[in-house]
Formats: sequence, structure tokens, C-alpha cells
Amino acid sequence: MANIPDDLRYSEDHEWVKFDASSGVATVGITDYAQGELGDIVYLELPSAGAEVERKASAGTIEAVKAVAELYSPVSGKIVEVNGALDKEPETVNRDPYGEGWMVKIEVSDPAQIDDLMDAAAYSAHVG
Repeated sequence: MANIPDDLRYSEDHEWVKFDASSGVATVGITDYAQGELGDIVYLELPSAGAEVERKASAGTIEAVKAVAELYSPVSGKIVEVNGALDKEPETVNRDPYGEGWMVKIEVSDPAQIDDLMDAAAYSAHVG
């Protein structure tokens, strides 16, 4: 059974979002379910800080031993930080997807988009 923390929001494409309403910044990564389905992650191609991303559009690539997947942005906005540690240790996403395995931080252009994401119960039902 995948770990699905209650304090996060989730996209249909298996990204998680931790939104800080005071700063307007969302931390984004892939869920435990997603990393489990992908298997051993060997490479990440993430956007650069300053890049604009659109909700539901590709914001990077996740390469694993058995598959390649897109990282979709769950919200629109500007990338304000990228987890550079993942360049050297992409497997961190497998080990700690909700902690050290975060991928990008996005300055959200429309905070109402957070409300469109699933809560833990809805995501749990989504992945079965």
C-alpha cells in the first residue's frame, strides 16, 4: 500500500503538492505510488529556476530502469527552486518521495488551483 500523507494535495498524474499559503510557494514531487510504479529512478530532467510552467503541462522527465515518465506541473507559476541534489542522487525520490525527494518549488500564479487538487482520501481512491 502506498504512503499517502494527509497534509498534501495530489494530481491525477501522481504529483504531490505542499502549498505554503503565506509565501504562495508549492513544493512538488511525485507520490510514493508513482515512484513504486516507475521502479528505480536513474535520471531526472527538471526545469530551470525562473522557468514558467503551466498546470497539467510537462515540466520535466523522470527516467527509471523500466520506464520514462513525464513530470506534469500540478499548478501554473514560476519555478523558484529546483532540487539540485537529485542530479547526483535521483534514487532519493524512491527512498524519500515526500521529503528529500521533492523536485521543484513553484511560485503559484493562481492559488485557487490548489483547491482543484485531490486530498489524501480522494487520491487513495484514485490509485485504488
